[in-house]
Amino acid sequence: MRISVIGCGYLGAVHAAAMADVGHDVVGIDVDVAKIALLSAGKTPFFEPGLPEILASALASGRLTFTTDISVASRCDVHFIAVGTPQSAGSNAADMRFVDAAVTALIPHLNDGDLVVGKSTVPVGTAARLRDMIGASGSAAELAWNPEFLREGHAVTDTISPDRLVYGIAPGDRHDESLRLLNAVYASALAAGTPVVVTDLATAELVKTAANAFLATKISFINAMSEITDAVGANITELADAIGYDARIGRRFLNAGVGFGGGCLPKDIRAFVARAEELGQGESVAFLTEVDVINQRQRSRVTKLVCDAVTRQGIEVTSARIAVLGLAFKPHSDDVRDSPALDVARNLGALGADIIAFDPEANASAQARFPALVTATSIDVVLAGADVIVLVTEWPEFVALDPVHVATLVRHRAIVDARNVLDAQAWRAAGFTFVSMGRP
Repeated sequence: MRISVIGCGYLGAVHAAAMADVGHDVVGIDVDVAKIALLSAGKTPFFEPGLPEILASALASGRLTFTTDISVASRCDVHFIAVGTPQSAGSNAADMRFVDAAVTALIPHLNDGDLVVGKSTVPVGTAARLRDMIGASGSAAELAWNPEFLREGHAVTDTISPDRLVYGIAPGDRHDESLRLLNAVYASALAAGTPVVVTDLATAELVKTAANAFLATKISFINAMSEITDAVGANITELADAIGYDARIGRRFLNAGVGFGGGCLPKDIRAFVARAEELGQGESVAFLTEVDVINQRQRSRVTKLVCDAVTRQGIEVTSARIAVLGLAFKPHSDDVRDSPALDVARNLGALGADIIAFDPEANASAQARFPALVTATSIDVVLAGADVIVLVTEWPEFVALDPVHVATLVRHRAIVDARNVLDAQAWRAAGFTFVSMGRP
């Protein structure tokens, strides 16, 4: 297939490289000159495991190119819209300017029979509006919606070998042809047995927002339960194990901690609420506002746990050196957008503590957002002389820390495990005061 990908940020760059990797001829298009130059040189503007390898391979094969010239899209048959939909300034609604601009710029270069495929996460009703926009231009191109379900840190695998494919296709004469084109794009995944849900445009849009809303609700639910277990001396991990055996509930994502973040879940659930209110259905998803509140409260809760750990050492917060392990919102990523880890570091710094942080990949991106943040070059450097350690991103190298070795580096033996991933018994045996989320 000859494919264009409009927007070469996280979603678009991964999608373009992955589509070329499975054998298609792909051109990635973006207005950001610096980004295009970087990708054309085989360099990624963000950290994502596996992407540098498939990017280099696809460029070398000649199947993948990048450009700022959208007119080259006229050589393609299928066009993926993969631009961002950030939260609007001053409201919770999604900012649709970039999606609208991408489609507007693409329309003059569409040929009869082309298929425009939306991948961006958008408010329900967007696809129908964009389809009307294409039709009103006089173009005979069709529009479908194919939401992405990427997990940062696993995006390459999730694109090449997805757990499901969703096609939102409008009824009418072009339905079967749109289905054929999408099946051709994803032929390798279909050959591997990937299930496909073929539905209407609105349902396809809702699949992504509903999935994110459910996941966010599950995470906030277990974090809310951890507040209760803290109050009564119960154990949140054992509680999660017990209820997780219920097949109706399941154990995945029932791990209490500092909460979710990143560029998707927080802004997507807020945009979902905003869109529901526009539709007069705000009451249907009002609970998501509380899901968001619980998630934000976890950051303040961790900040307080660290401050309590400092005062137990007999020192003031303003005199304490606090080592922050992690800045990205999750491991295997350098993404600090709406990162709980970065918020905890900033909160503690605002209280006057001496903060030093380390993340294997996110030091630079964190400092770009928080220039006053002091970062270390290694784990040993960040731990040296610490009065309290707080683990806020569960990188494998943090989980694997040897408490006996760590004890030789710190000034006071105290640690707050804000992700509930450390062996409490081992750390206490090494003389540490150990605090976690909802575990006695």
